[in-house]
Amino acid sequence: MQVINVSILPTEAAEAAGRPALTPELLAACGARYSRNNEGLEAILSKVDPDNLDKSVDGIFRMIDYGHQSIADMVPVSMFIDDVSIFLAYLVWSWCPTAGGQESSTRYLQLDRSGLVDPTLFGLPESKHNEWYAFMDDCFDAYGSTLELWERIGTENPELTCIPKSLLDDSSEKARKQVARMKRNYAFDRARYFLPVAAKTNMMVIMSSRGWIQLCQNLLSHWLPEANLLGEKIRTEFGLTAPRMVKHAERKTSFVAGHQRELDFIVKAAIANQPPAGEATCRATIEVSPPTGLSEADLVEALREHDNRYANIGMAGCRTSVRFAWTAISIAEIRDLNRHRTGQKYCPLIPQGFYCASDQLPAGSQLDGQFILLGDHSTKLCRSSLAQGVPGSPAWILLGSQFHFEHSTMLDKFIYEAELRTGTGAHYRYASHLRDVVTALGEQYPKLATAITLGSSEPE
Repeated sequence: MQVINVSILPTEAAEAAGRPALTPELLAACGARYSRNNEGLEAILSKVDPDNLDKSVDGIFRMIDYGHQSIADMVPVSMFIDDVSIFLAYLVWSWCPTAGGQESSTRYLQLDRSGLVDPTLFGLPESKHNEWYAFMDDCFDAYGSTLELWERIGTENPELTCIPKSLLDDSSEKARKQVARMKRNYAFDRARYFLPVAAKTNMMVIMSSRGWIQLCQNLLSHWLPEANLLGEKIRTEFGLTAPRMVKHAERKTSFVAGHQRELDFIVKAAIANQPPAGEATCRATIEVSPPTGLSEADLVEALREHDNRYANIGMAGCRTSVRFAWTAISIAEIRDLNRHRTGQKYCPLIPQGFYCASDQLPAGSQLDGQFILLGDHSTKLCRSSLAQGVPGSPAWILLGSQFHFEHSTMLDKFIYEAELRTGTGAHYRYASHLRDVVTALGEQYPKLATAITLGSSEPE
């Protein structure tokens, strides 16, 4: 695991124009000064000693006089995080809903068994290590074999890939390369469900210091050893950019208690409810709560000029709250849906079943039965670990493992998500999930559902 803090330099154009360049904390100090003084930026900068920027922060702006949270919001920090588990990356994004960044995609990259985190980072007892490694080997065998199967299906049945016929018929080198990439992505999209969440990924995250402080508080207070390790590494790098704020990036009693309560809850729920083997039926639901006095006609009117997902939505849509959910959606899709920045997401880590794209198979093709049983085994091992109170239950999760997932936000943000996740390049599975939610919406508000412009999720 490696975390590297990356600072931002001024552009040549900015330097040529004589624009100021400040350290992140000095930038925040200047902003903080605005709340206590109306002298303007040039007057503030005239007090800066260019040879001692740190002294300028402490001596001139006396940042200690200001609340650290409001200051932290103005301190930008970017970090590149390498070799963390897919599971930990999911947790990071769930705690950082407003962060910008990217993560290595299982839809475009092939992973292999050499990239697994140490099972001790999941808190898995040593007595379980041999069993776990053997299970990981089986999962990567299934992933490799099904990837070959889906590549063959895409080649033999190009119409299933939804690649435009004009592109398939184009003999140019550029078109051939594009078609090969799209066929490869078609296979990745359907084979990835056998990948374990213990596989390593890389991510880049940029957000304010307030976000990094809260992330460290979550990481350092969590029951997952890998989270604690990442919290320490981020804290060290964070200190390079915001040394005066790093004292706040620490383990917090309330966070420890909150994470433990959630763990206790899912342990009890796992014991109380044992689902049948196989794929769980996923039911989509949505609750819409417009303010008093607003009708469906008002909500439809708010979409009158809304001709694409980035277009304006009227205030009736912005004021209406929604909560939508799926009873059993694979974590492969949850990872993407979890990245939407607004509202609150909730996903109790109790596997309900296993999805492996068997519904996508053309007639005459089938997955190896032993591979499908791996999904059932994953569900059983994860739930057994929870029920026995054994640490490390997430170590057994696969990307096809299904969980309850819900998102509470506002109607305009839901519409953006529905239109985005069914648009060009959308993964076939979460496009289907979003269409199911819009269908559920149509049962309550048929005219509103019709006004939402869903895409065809054709490949990029």
